[in-house]
Amino acid sequence: MKCTKWVALAAGFIGLAFLWMPLSLQAQLVLSLAALGAMFFGMTRPENTVFRFITFVFCAVLALRYAFWRTTETLPSISDPLDFIPGLLLYIAEMYCLVMLAISFFMLADPIKRVAPKVRSLEELPTVDVLIPTYNEDPELLAGTLAAAKSMIYPRDKVSIWLLDDGGTEAKRTQKDPVLAIAATRRHEQLKALCRAMGVNYHARKKNDHAKAGNLNDGLRVSRAELVVVFDADHAPVREFLKETVSFFREDPKLFLVQTPHYFLNPDPLEKNLQTFRAMPSENEMFYSVLQRGLDKWNASFFCGSAAVLRRKALETTGGFSGQSITEDCETALSLHAKGWNSLYVDKPLIAGLQPETFVGFIGQRARWCQGMLQILILNRPFLAKGLTVGQRICYAGINLFWLFPLSRMVFMLSPLLYIFFSLEIYHANIQEFGAYALTYLVASFAMQSYLYGKVRWPWVSELYEYVQSVMLVGSIVSVIRNPRKPTFNVTAKGQTLDSNGLSAIAVPYFVIFFVLLAAAVYSMWRLATEPVASDLLLIVAMWNFLNLFLAAAGLGVVAERRELRRNQRLPIRRHGLLRQGGLTWDVVLLDASSGGVSVQFPEQEPDIDPKTDWSAEIEVRRAGRPVHFQVTIRSIRQFEGGNIFGFAFPERNPQTFMAIAEIMYADQQPLQDRISRRQVRLDIVRGTLRFAGWSLVESSRAAGYLLGFGRAGKVASFADAPITVKNNNASIPAKTPQLELAAEGARSHA
Repeated sequence: MKCTKWVALAAGFIGLAFLWMPLSLQAQLVLSLAALGAMFFGMTRPENTVFRFITFVFCAVLALRYAFWRTTETLPSISDPLDFIPGLLLYIAEMYCLVMLAISFFMLADPIKRVAPKVRSLEELPTVDVLIPTYNEDPELLAGTLAAAKSMIYPRDKVSIWLLDDGGTEAKRTQKDPVLAIAATRRHEQLKALCRAMGVNYHARKKNDHAKAGNLNDGLRVSRAELVVVFDADHAPVREFLKETVSFFREDPKLFLVQTPHYFLNPDPLEKNLQTFRAMPSENEMFYSVLQRGLDKWNASFFCGSAAVLRRKALETTGGFSGQSITEDCETALSLHAKGWNSLYVDKPLIAGLQPETFVGFIGQRARWCQGMLQILILNRPFLAKGLTVGQRICYAGINLFWLFPLSRMVFMLSPLLYIFFSLEIYHANIQEFGAYALTYLVASFAMQSYLYGKVRWPWVSELYEYVQSVMLVGSIVSVIRNPRKPTFNVTAKGQTLDSNGLSAIAVPYFVIFFVLLAAAVYSMWRLATEPVASDLLLIVAMWNFLNLFLAAAGLGVVAERRELRRNQRLPIRRHGLLRQGGLTWDVVLLDASSGGVSVQFPEQEPDIDPKTDWSAEIEVRRAGRPVHFQVTIRSIRQFEGGNIFGFAFPERNPQTFMAIAEIMYADQQPLQDRISRRQVRLDIVRGTLRFAGWSLVESSRAAGYLLGFGRAGKVASFADAPITVKNNNASIPAKTPQLELAAEGARSHA
């Protein structure tokens, strides 16, 4: 081990010795190839910290040699402002990327994998308050989350569950607009009845100050437990959630946060529209499977707004959840870290939630994140905050600075056009210099991306996610820079459906960019073919523009919305159960489940079922030796090799049904982990590039078809648009219990 450490140190000194040494072009090329070779050697043992350090050092050599050359030899003359100003903007964008590369090396130096300590006795377990803030989410969605929260493994006398309703506050129920007041009152009464039926606490504050942070703080005021768990309204926990998190607080009295990853049952718009959800790692997996573990090394893993446990005593030292920015989660963690409290991250999927289904909703969510993080950067200045360690300053500054990526991404997208159309020379280099410095640096960057994130992010996918966000987020950045206190909190719509294919309502800018880049590609080819002496710079810029076109074409597939009629997202499971009907019993295997029903397979003899009839039965599954029963009716039969898959629906949606749904879907976190593990497969640069090229060709053609058909994405519907059984009520959960019937009647009487 000592030998490998000396090897790492030697590699560092050798690398640093070459940083500023003046070299000929040929020597630079030899150095670059040698550094690449050393990088690839370091990558052979990705779990070894010393080898990781070797990889970082030699990648840094290439990056810094490129930065030195870029600074000293490629910038246009300041005496020519038409070249110099855009050239300087491009240079700043590149230096920003180098800074972010350096910060990522620091954050990912030695990621941590946590294992929960064992609980010695139930008496030592602390009391827990589960806070579930809600604003306009549908009661059906809330019922599923409440049922899952109630099913968590924990002593019943030590846990309380609170639904914090910001949609039924006193201010909303007494506002001047009678229509809105009636709607708020109906929601208030219905959710109170739902909470009574499910045996949880309901609370609505007087007025909606400070959005989600204010709602959580009012929840702190009315609750009393030592620990506080926060779940978003659509985040249903698995039964082991508290078992995997709470015990850490007994090990460290200064621990204020245990954060867990956010796992999603449904695809985001990119995954849905490019049809990658089942095979490709999700966007959030890079953050939750890699970056948060790296932040944990520096005691800088932060609160992500949900799926977390916090210590009340710590929150009291800062006056509760912070509400200065619209990303109250990260701001709260920053405040507590500055007070000397600790955090840690558990890399286990322990909740299942929903993410925006439409591209408009996706951009709205990212705009809030972007503006909130930049608010923290400007107003809280984490790099100067007192009380933080050097490591925490670097990590927080990096996380906040990341959200400036739309500016650099759009600079990279548009810069080639300045030379192709107007011959502005904003980057001075010949093809040999470009190969020796820039090309080797780009190869190193792609290799490092694969090395650090290969299992959680395929080639070119990060660039695509950044591009589709950048087009719309530039305005958000400008807005928050002009007035850091202006942005307001907006709830992200979840559980939406689309009834037909079509273009997103905000697709026009993506088509404009695509056609401009396409025109630039055609014009650059014409210039290369017709100009007597085409410059090396023109060839470099033409290739650069072609890569941008490649990216923009795939982006068209993202804004070409595919219809989504599924309201209830399925979770693959494999559980044994018994199906009983008319005195007969069959063994069944539950294949998947949703809040709408289950799919089952009969491993032995199948019953004679006609899906056109009202065939009802009871299914029994067991939990800790105790039976759980629920009623089902036949919905469909799908044939496959070796048998049939039977789809059963829940005939009614009462609290008991949702408790059964929670037992079926969230009894174990292993199905969530298995689904993530199946997707986290490395894809090399060649196969990744070919796959991405396929998206560019196929998906841009599909988007063009929508455009020629003047297609707009179909009608957007949410849970609240589903058929209901209570008239004059906004809920989509049928009122089958006396409590819900009473709530509906009370709402009608008040109206």
